[in-house]
Amino acid sequence: MAVEQRPDASATVARRTRRRTRPLLVTGISLILVGVSLLGWLGWEFWGTNWLSHRTQARVIATLHHDWANGTTDTSVSIPGSDVPVQALAVVRIPRFGPDYAVPVLQGTSAAVLAAGFGHYPSTARPGQVGNFALAGHRVTHGEPLRNMPDLQVGDRVLVETRRRVFTYILDTGGEALVVPFTATWVLDPVPTNPDGGVEPPSRVAGQRLITLTTCSELFHTDNRLVAFGHLVSSRPSSRSDQPSG
Repeated sequence: MAVEQRPDASATVARRTRRRTRPLLVTGISLILVGVSLLGWLGWEFWGTNWLSHRTQARVIATLHHDWANGTTDTSVSIPGSDVPVQALAVVRIPRFGPDYAVPVLQGTSAAVLAAGFGHYPSTARPGQVGNFALAGHRVTHGEPLRNMPDLQVGDRVLVETRRRVFTYILDTGGEALVVPFTATWVLDPVPTNPDGGVEPPSRVAGQRLITLTTCSELFHTDNRLVAFGHLVSSRPSSRSDQPSG
């Protein structure tokens, strides 16, 4: 008579344990992969985009200087994220931000443009012209040209170099004196007038030559903007061109 064989109790327990732990293992690995992906994305946003933008800015500035030295009056450049060339207008220097600070100005305010330098609001004046020369720049990521916007003070200089002239503007308001919603288009007007009666250019008359800097009011996503106003105080011939002023 054969002896009845009973299942190994320890093997049964092990199988049951594996069945219970397998979903936990899969979940754990999935969470690790999600975490690694998130860290990679954050690394790209906060370091990678700056690296790419700084390379693009340097290339655009080098192209502008080359064209100006060779008498080219209209410079268009290819930039990442744009299917068509974008017009480059000028180079901005802000001594408050250090002696090596130099950021190109490109026409428009698309995401691709703002990732390559300052964006010029097309409806506003050109550098040195009568009206309001208005610029937008990132506060964080994508080159972050206005990361230190709150450090700007009344009296700080903003130098705008074009092919023929270097224009010097002086700020009339500090970098964090005015916060407005992104819908506050009055800051782009030729003569900006605050409808709430708050911060605005101190002298509001036709014929002025103003500059306006705009950026996000916080380092992370926000619908509000920091705004600083200034006015033109002088201009001189650019050392990169022997062309007559104008």
